[in-house]
Amino acid sequence: MAPLPAGIRFIISFSRDQWYRAFILVLTFLLYASFHLSRKPISIVKGELHRYCAALDERDVEFHGQSQPAGATPRPLLPGNTTDCGWAPFDRDNYQQLLGALDYSFLCAYAVGMYLSGILGERLPIRCYLTCGMLASGAFTALFGLGYFYNIHSFGFYVVTQVMNGLVQTTGWPSVVTCLGNWFGKGRRGLIMGVWNSHTSVGNILGSLIAGYWVSTCWGLSFVVPGVIVAAMGMLCFLFLIEHPKDIACSSTLAAVRGPENGARRFRLQKQSPAEGKTKPLDPEMQCLLLSDGTRSAHQNHIIVLPADGGGMAAISFTGALRIPGVIEFSLCLLFAKLVSYTFLFWLPLYITSVDHLDARKAGELSTLFDVGGIFGGILAGVISDRLEKRASTCGLMLLLAAPTLYIFSTISKMGLEATVAMLLLSGALVSGPYALITTAVSADLGTHKSLKGNSHALATVTAIIDGTGSVGAALGPLLAGLISPSGWNNVFYMLMFADACALLFLIRLIHRELSCPGSATGDQMPFKEH
Repeated sequence: MAPLPAGIRFIISFSRDQWYRAFILVLTFLLYASFHLSRKPISIVKGELHRYCAALDERDVEFHGQSQPAGATPRPLLPGNTTDCGWAPFDRDNYQQLLGALDYSFLCAYAVGMYLSGILGERLPIRCYLTCGMLASGAFTALFGLGYFYNIHSFGFYVVTQVMNGLVQTTGWPSVVTCLGNWFGKGRRGLIMGVWNSHTSVGNILGSLIAGYWVSTCWGLSFVVPGVIVAAMGMLCFLFLIEHPKDIACSSTLAAVRGPENGARRFRLQKQSPAEGKTKPLDPEMQCLLLSDGTRSAHQNHIIVLPADGGGMAAISFTGALRIPGVIEFSLCLLFAKLVSYTFLFWLPLYITSVDHLDARKAGELSTLFDVGGIFGGILAGVISDRLEKRASTCGLMLLLAAPTLYIFSTISKMGLEATVAMLLLSGALVSGPYALITTAVSADLGTHKSLKGNSHALATVTAIIDGTGSVGAALGPLLAGLISPSGWNNVFYMLMFADACALLFLIRLIHRELSCPGSATGDQMPFKEH
């Protein structure tokens, strides 16, 4: 008999359940990356909505969506506008406040809608709920770009479009985190979700590159193309998303076998007998983990049996979710951590344009380095928190290092492009690490906290509370940046450093509890009982 090809051996080395988990991991990664892809264009296009006339030549000047012929007269300046030109109404002297208001309208609607989205997400089919949100988000993202093609200069039009887009995008985060929480347990949650959460940075990078490609020639396409991509991903969601492992007869419980090698634990799937389910009090946990070994061990005396679902329990209330230990502290920490992250998200390209004197496209491409650093920061935070089993302490350490790093960034980024590149990578890692850890692994930990007594219907609500509170900071950060930046970019960085200090302050009690009683901040990192 001929030996099997290496590729086939690789495929059959994993179980059916493992392939499904890998598929869900990749699919939810792509779904939420498309959400972030559609949020990035506004930060790239800001430099085009407001341009300095001195930086333009006649070949770059466009009016009514068409290039002017060589030798044509540049667009006339409006009264009260003596130094700049761009897309009305953002060609005025108060353009920073107007651009900040666009950010605020999107993020404020996102923050308010997030609280409602979590409650709805617990009660509606995730697949249909997420699909509708993605289709609507694609439509409103493209609608913003259509303002270019239809020569719309109404500030109200762009604000309303941002508000509606912010509301429908709230369907994304509770849905994907709940779906992922259904498929993966806590054993390696920090690492798995740290890698998975790089969708934020990947989406930002792709959004920057796509928007930057058209920003100088036809900025309307910088919104239309991402909108089409989000809508297309929504259709993939409807066709392929599997909400829960039980929907495809995934084994409903886990067995942990203590092997002979250094007492290390390995996990295998095992069906739960009715008698066991009735006689043993069980701690709550998710049904399936990404397995590292599917073989049967000879040592069968250490078995972990988990409930198949929430036992028909009703979805948790808003106040009930707030009473879960750690929810309030991590929510307030995320408020300030997300304030810093989203200020970079919406204002970094414009800052680079101002400091390094680059055009909008090059500034957008350079700003992707912040997101590259964010990928490594999120993974690093997940690995460290898994190894130490201390989520709050890991976040606290990165926040402690982030504040002085931001100060150094504000100082040396004016010294040249090389210094800017290095500090973008470092700042991205330290700023995005705590944000990524709290919105993924910590939210999932708290949503399956042992105090819930097996209720599996709390994850979307807890996730929405934490991310919704963080979104309040996300709304305030870009708004404050727009108000403060006219007085100097240094003052913006001082505001960001203060926000990092506040985020750390809200974690002090949880850090103290973790150090004095390991595993208590999020309610036991590995809350399994051996039988």
